[in-house]
Amino acid sequence: MAQFLQQMVNGLALGSIYALIALGYTMVYGIIALINFAYGEIYMFGAFTGLFLVLTWKANLYLAIFGAMAFTTVLGLVVERVAYRPLRRSRNAGRLSALISAIGASIFLSTLMVLLHGPATTGFPTLFQNRNFVLGGASISLYQILIIGVSALLMVGLDLFVRYTKTGRAMRALSQDADAAALMGVNTDLMIAITFAIGSALAGAAGVLAGIYFNAVQPYMGLMAGLKAFAAAVLGGIGSIPGAVVGGLLIGLAEIMGVAAKLSDWKDAFAFAILILVLLVKPSGLLGRSIIKKV
Repeated sequence: MAQFLQQMVNGLALGSIYALIALGYTMVYGIIALINFAYGEIYMFGAFTGLFLVLTWKANLYLAIFGAMAFTTVLGLVVERVAYRPLRRSRNAGRLSALISAIGASIFLSTLMVLLHGPATTGFPTLFQNRNFVLGGASISLYQILIIGVSALLMVGLDLFVRYTKTGRAMRALSQDADAAALMGVNTDLMIAITFAIGSALAGAAGVLAGIYFNAVQPYMGLMAGLKAFAAAVLGGIGSIPGAVVGGLLIGLAEIMGVAAKLSDWKDAFAFAILILVLLVKPSGLLGRSIIKKV
């Protein structure tokens, strides 16, 4: 029982990171029905931004997270403006063009970081002394409590923002009917940009949390994390904010349980096996694809 509880905590910590990235995927899809595959690299840039702030300015944990979120917010806006907006406005560009553009942005960002930093893995400095707490026979680290707690705060904050703010209502209106929302005075370009910005900020926070948890950052860390987060978004129901959270946690739990079952060589395959199974059995995901419209 204690071992099971231990793996549950490990899976929730890992799944919280996936869930933060998955929220970006699902929000953008809920608004414009397109996938921004650059979120994995934005997550990576968030980790490196936190690392830079800690090494250069001796930033504490909170400044590292907020600084990374601020930088990735701007980065997300740039990606939307350069890689998406021109194609959205073009009558000759289809969905495939936008998808290829997003993949190009992803490759560009990872290559840019290799040029800036090099391909080597860098350890993340210790920001505070890690401690372990025993609960029900399971050892829960302070790092895990931090990751789960910060992720939960960000998720609740996003939910409240979408539910109760004027901008959140405009985003929901746009996700339901873009033409009607525009006729009612909703600034379509602004709402799409805000959606990209929010998703990028969450990915940036996830990058710092991952750097602290794994004590390592490197330019290609966003590739697999981004793909797993995409699988999580599809599992929960692409376009669904609660679904992205549920999907991320389930992917994290499945990966950790697989490692506990001595299948660590296959841990990266679990997310994609689950993705294939969901697409075959319930393509709309666990919570459907339109929950964002009802939040």
